[in-house]
Amino acid sequence: MSQREEGAIIGIDLGTTYSLVAVLEAGQPIIIANALGEQLTPSAVSVDEAGMVLVGAPAAARAKTHPDRTATQFKRDMGTDRKFQLGPRTLGPQQLSALVLAELKRDAEAWLGRPVTEAVITVPAYFGDPQRQATKDAGELAGLRVERIINEPTAAAMAYGLHNRHRELKAVVLDLGGGTFDVTVLEIIEGVIEVQASAGDARLGGEDFTDALMVLIEQQLARQGEDVSGVPLARARIREACELAKRRLSTDESAEVALPGLPLAGGRRADVAMTITRQDAQDVWAPLLDRIRIPVMRALRDARVKTTEIDEVLLVGGSTRTPAVVELAARLFGRMPLRKLPPDEAVVMGAAIQAALKRDDEAVDDMVVTDVAPFTLGISIAQPIGGQRISGLFSPILERGTVIPASRVERFSTIEDGQREILIQVYQGEHSLCADNTHLGGYSLKGLPKAKAGEVSVDVRFTYDQNGILEVEMTVVGTERKEYLVLEQRPGKMTPEQLAQARAEMESLKFHPRDTLPNRTALDRAEALFVELTGMDRQALGALMARFRGALETQDLALIDEAREALNSAAARMRR
Repeated sequence: MSQREEGAIIGIDLGTTYSLVAVLEAGQPIIIANALGEQLTPSAVSVDEAGMVLVGAPAAARAKTHPDRTATQFKRDMGTDRKFQLGPRTLGPQQLSALVLAELKRDAEAWLGRPVTEAVITVPAYFGDPQRQATKDAGELAGLRVERIINEPTAAAMAYGLHNRHRELKAVVLDLGGGTFDVTVLEIIEGVIEVQASAGDARLGGEDFTDALMVLIEQQLARQGEDVSGVPLARARIREACELAKRRLSTDESAEVALPGLPLAGGRRADVAMTITRQDAQDVWAPLLDRIRIPVMRALRDARVKTTEIDEVLLVGGSTRTPAVVELAARLFGRMPLRKLPPDEAVVMGAAIQAALKRDDEAVDDMVVTDVAPFTLGISIAQPIGGQRISGLFSPILERGTVIPASRVERFSTIEDGQREILIQVYQGEHSLCADNTHLGGYSLKGLPKAKAGEVSVDVRFTYDQNGILEVEMTVVGTERKEYLVLEQRPGKMTPEQLAQARAEMESLKFHPRDTLPNRTALDRAEALFVELTGMDRQALGALMARFRGALETQDLALIDEAREALNSAAARMRR
């Protein structure tokens, strides 16, 4: 049955740089366009001088002209207490993500013609429990019930498997997005997509490749005695220029970077121009490429497969267009990787398929997907060694690579005579010392029976669900007593009271209406271009912007549409 009729559940790819929303219609994933008719919605939020909240394209355009009032890349800070100051407003990463999710929800509702209350949201496979909980919080703030979170490379595998259900093969999915990298080893057998291993880096993506190019330009400026480190507007313009250069280097051997009138420290300005060759870029990208290689080899080891046993290597994520990434994949696997699906769209297509599975859509009723835990989960213990007690040792309970959902239990005992309390500290990671892993939370199990050391034991059970959310159960052996670990104090985890307060604050925000979004976006994009231009082009663009602003004052829709089209056409021509 069509989602336009009942049971609408949307799939969302909440990305670092761009986000998308999709549904499954007639057995095929359909990506829903936003109010501008574009499939990619920038993951950006800005607050203008009137206090109006802008989300998506107009906010992304203001990142260059108003960096102090614009937030981007906040996905990387999910699950933390970081705050972003946008003019008079202070927002956390969950609230910023919620604004993007709410915008995607509105786009889906406009397309479906009915309210949407539930979503499947993708996250990097290497997101830990705090980031996943924060993502669920963001969905709730946006008015969405998020009962299912799916790993991004698993979603991409589902989109790929939709058209390969009757094949048998082993594949590797390399997913390099704007801010995260994941690698997944999977096998497809008669409609069953079995994820065998996942690894990745939650802070490695295309934005880091852009940052590396920024270093080249800032180093050249430093050699000329110029400093832009304390000039946000200058750094925002450099970042935009480096992003464009990175894209050009995907097809060209070199890219020109021109920054006329770049503001410098001390209030001065300078015309900056330089050429970046593909080799220059690959030299500064070498450390990033090494960071890609490490998780790839770990995933292969965990899956117990050799590169020669992999049938296909699939590239997902817009940043895999970078030639250096393609070349690295080819060297690692001895064959050219494939792009059988649009890199930017594969993940959201899989999210739409998972949403269809959740609502029992018969178009995908023969698909089965299994996933694995990307991290090892365990607790901190102390052990007597050589007459000394060594604390802070990591004792795994649920190993990475375990097929989920899963439940594992281990028994631990007291280490002192008369011990009445055990402190259960939960960690995720792969290191032998807890200090090198990520702390998820703790619980003090009190009131234990008095006994000699080792005579009182506690069974600690970890249950890990398909959303990657952990539940901890503690049972005092020999009694019926059970207690549960509630990880409410994790950084970034919002209490019910905080969620209610954040929802109330979002209700009070002034949003730009959908029907005026194309107008605001046209002006903000033109303003960002105006900063870059000089001479006759700048004058011509300024005249068209003035004409458009005049048309807006008349409130004549036909005149506004005509002036906006003229402005957009001229801006597109001048960007080339």
